[in-house]
Amino acid sequence: MKIHKNIKLMGLVSFFTDVSSEMILPILPLFLTITLGANMAVVGLVFGLSEATASLMKTFSGYWSDKTKKRKPFILAGYTLSSLTKPLLALSTIWPHVLLLKFLDRAGKGIRDSPRDALIAASSKKRGTAFGFHRMLDNLGAVVGTLIASYLLYVLADGFRLIFWLAFIPAIISVLLIPHIKEIKPKRITHKIRFSLRRLSKKYKRFVIIATLFNLASFSYAFFILKAQSLGIAVALVPIIYLIYNIAYALFALPVGELSDKIGKKPIILAGYLVLALVCLGFAYANNTLLAWILFPVYGIHMALINSTSRAFVSDLVRSEKRGTALGIYHTFTGLAVFPASLVFGILWDSIGTKTAFIYGAVIALIAAVALGIFVKNK
Repeated sequence: MKIHKNIKLMGLVSFFTDVSSEMILPILPLFLTITLGANMAVVGLVFGLSEATASLMKTFSGYWSDKTKKRKPFILAGYTLSSLTKPLLALSTIWPHVLLLKFLDRAGKGIRDSPRDALIAASSKKRGTAFGFHRMLDNLGAVVGTLIASYLLYVLADGFRLIFWLAFIPAIISVLLIPHIKEIKPKRITHKIRFSLRRLSKKYKRFVIIATLFNLASFSYAFFILKAQSLGIAVALVPIIYLIYNIAYALFALPVGELSDKIGKKPIILAGYLVLALVCLGFAYANNTLLAWILFPVYGIHMALINSTSRAFVSDLVRSEKRGTALGIYHTFTGLAVFPASLVFGILWDSIGTKTAFIYGAVIALIAAVALGIFVKNK
């Protein structure tokens, strides 16, 4: 299997970025609740609002990368902004500081994601495989980052802030790799690029609507971590259970991508929706740590099924000159749904209980699965 140099380089960029990010992500909910004293509604606000608001940038960065026929400047700017937020978390003393920095970090992701995904799509005709390879390296970085965080938490009594400082090192390495990526311009076109939904297919629009509905169940990973802790998993072991999630994600990402190129993207995405419903139901009724250890890798399989496959599906549904815009719209709408998903989940957790909150997620995921099965044909 031959992988284009661009895809390898962007995979390495994501690898080092995720080493940095995943040194922080599994412990950030604990930092918010234990060190800064935030409640579950605040956790939902921090993770939901930062993801959703930054998602607005994904449409515009995708559109402007189509219009300028350049992807690299957006990729470089996005990764640089995210990298600069990492050490500043160590200076946070109240949860609004974390909210601001999380927003800036996700803003960087909003700037880079659509142009990067468009460049990945342009670098290979087997897009399921290409996105699967990229997500595999991305999550291998997550594995390494989580191991580092786990070790530091084990040897340090209160290592949150030191980990935030150290996370800056791999983040800078990722930025230094970007100039070596080769720009691939979209095919020459005769019409002017305009921001419009008219030239995007009905099938694409239906999929974006259904994926947005599904993401109302795609609340932040932070709640899975906090649920595991509430079941009795020690703080020092939280990065390990998160590590298992990332290992499962990394192991399945490439095979799932290759399979989607053979049988079509829709069956894979449909399976991913159903698996999330199963995970939510499992956590709703979980009453011991063993079940949490089982459900986390299943959650990782769910991410492998839908993340790269959905991007590849969107890429297949549009022409190359509109791909950045189409991916941006997809990322924006699905990302915006994360805010109400996380906020509602946090409020349900605080006011009614965890069981109701997780059942809410399962029901939404099942409704989205039915809609996908009925209204979207395979590709």
